[in-house]
Amino acid sequence: MDLVLERPLVFFDIESTGLNIVSDGMVELSFVKVFPDTHHETKTWRICPWDYVQQKQRPMDPGASAVNGIKDEDVAGEKKFIEIAEEVIGWIKDSDLAGFNSNKFDLPMLAEEIERVRAYSQSRIDDPKVPEDKKQKARKMLQTLDIDLHSKRMVDVQTIYHFYEPRNLRAAYRFYCGGKDFDNAHSAEADTLATYEVLKGELEMYKTPDEHHEMELKNDVEFLSSAFGRPKNIDYAGRLIRGKDDEPVISFGKHKGKTARQVYETEPSYFAWIENGEFTMDTKRQFAILKERFDKEKKEAMSRPLQGEELDSAIDLLRGKFASDGKLFK
Repeated sequence: MDLVLERPLVFFDIESTGLNIVSDGMVELSFVKVFPDTHHETKTWRICPWDYVQQKQRPMDPGASAVNGIKDEDVAGEKKFIEIAEEVIGWIKDSDLAGFNSNKFDLPMLAEEIERVRAYSQSRIDDPKVPEDKKQKARKMLQTLDIDLHSKRMVDVQTIYHFYEPRNLRAAYRFYCGGKDFDNAHSAEADTLATYEVLKGELEMYKTPDEHHEMELKNDVEFLSSAFGRPKNIDYAGRLIRGKDDEPVISFGKHKGKTARQVYETEPSYFAWIENGEFTMDTKRQFAILKERFDKEKKEAMSRPLQGEELDSAIDLLRGKFASDGKLFK
């Protein structure tokens, strides 16, 4: 069954130096871009996993290398993500996204690489020692990075699969694609192509409800990206979650359970602690966006004339401050 698409859908898969979003990096990225007319294009990059702060290659974790077969020397001569960022974003700018377990790993890892390049480019602009021509190059890169992955519709094929048949990609491929297996499992391109085929198989199998599967699986990206629950996390690491009325709530540490707004009002320095702490770049960015919003609201409130109850409260405060007998001055 072919996908019914309004715009392109990019399936993607990442192989990395390890599973820690903060300290690991991509070594392979593969895209399969499916167009509304059903044809698809494929692109795979090998990437040198670069630490922009230390200015050195991130090492492969032996466990990760044992799974994906990629060693440090295999990617040492490849381009860094900053060198392919414009091409990568060009592939996904006009598209929805899809992957297998992508909400928990691939999407956060891609977002982290983008944020690392964003932070590095901004540091180049802010550094007085950097020549103007290189600052201009950094500004151009920031313009290239003008993309918000959080705003994109994301179809996690594993979420659908586990909803109906909880297993893994290899089992899913056998189950939905005629009992056969696929070659080169754990290479990014093979896994990405398999994910594309699995989604088509899911759509074919669950297009008609039955006694075991009561919900129809609709061939529609909007449905596929939202029918199995809206992501609770605001940042990919889950440090901020949606609470009542979608109000951002902190999910860890001493302020766990409090809204971000409450913490901003009682301990604004907490946001600086997040910015300087051991958190993903995406987590820092989402906290920074909230702080910018709260700062703006505070500034607007301070410039707005007091009215009604606000004015009465201010007058009562002044009376209590300047005169115990109710007169402003004795």
